[in-house]
Amino acid sequence: MKPLKSRYYLYTAGTCLLLIIGLLYYYFFTGFSSATVTRYVFIDDDDTADSVYAKLEPISSSHSITGLRTLARHSGYSGNIRTGRYAIAPGDMVFTVFRHLRNGQQTPLSLTIPEVRTMERLAGVLGKKLMIDSTTIATALKDSVFCAEYGHDTATIAALFIPNTYDIYWNITVEKLMERMEKENSRFWNDERNAKAKRMGLTPTEVCTLASIIDEETANNGEKPMIAGMYYNRLKTDMPLQADPTVKFALKDFALRRIYHKQLMTDSPYNTYINTGLPPGPIKIASIAGIDAVLNHVDHDYLYMCAKEDFSGTHNFARTYEEHLRNAAKYTNALNERGIK
Repeated sequence: MKPLKSRYYLYTAGTCLLLIIGLLYYYFFTGFSSATVTRYVFIDDDDTADSVYAKLEPISSSHSITGLRTLARHSGYSGNIRTGRYAIAPGDMVFTVFRHLRNGQQTPLSLTIPEVRTMERLAGVLGKKLMIDSTTIATALKDSVFCAEYGHDTATIAALFIPNTYDIYWNITVEKLMERMEKENSRFWNDERNAKAKRMGLTPTEVCTLASIIDEETANNGEKPMIAGMYYNRLKTDMPLQADPTVKFALKDFALRRIYHKQLMTDSPYNTYINTGLPPGPIKIASIAGIDAVLNHVDHDYLYMCAKEDFSGTHNFARTYEEHLRNAAKYTNALNERGIK
């Protein structure tokens, strides 16, 4: 009878062991997500363990969230919550998801720096994409001491940003973001671009400032090198740029479609009708096409340009003021005929 009893105990123990293994596998090593696509969970610095669970529950199955809670409870997770943007793909095991959360193994996002006109607008866009509050970003970009750490002042800080798409961690700090932008800026301003700017007698920041004006003059990338050549001719002869976009920037009224004489007299260092040379800094984050248009400008002898009367977004160029006045009259008549004020 003893051998039979021993076999019974062994069978029972084996069954229990298999049951335990099965439960462990079920709760910790099966898929966490109930979704069929990758989902993202954002954990910020005011989250608690309970709020993390609340964010996870909509995409988890009942047993997977139970398994994760168990792992978290026995690892002290509530006292070491790591912020970040975490990807949870279909098929990711419960243990895998927990390990990522516990170790802060987050997934970067693709952040596109937009070609916006103001730093306030940039702060608003970044605040929607990152964990950093937009007010924090805006305050930093208005701080002269902060901007000086990156080689700029509050007027030129826009030149630090190269509008491109970067892989960035969602919980990046303002300081780390600026360090990354500084690094990308240095990479963009390679030896070739720096050499071209030097031959023009311009700094990279001045190139960006001129490019920002050209960007506002036209969205036609093919015409930008021509416009760049015209403005460069004016700079070389110490002739006012007389660029309408700088007046709009001075007035902070970017919806203006027609600028009158009294507006051209706006008292502002950005008004290139009453000041010679470049304005204090970019009037927007310059596009890469705009920057390269300045560096690869067309050499010609035009000093004037006026928007074409067909509203194609391109321009008529002129060598003399008399010729320019004729072009301007055609454009003014077209505005009047369309009732644009």
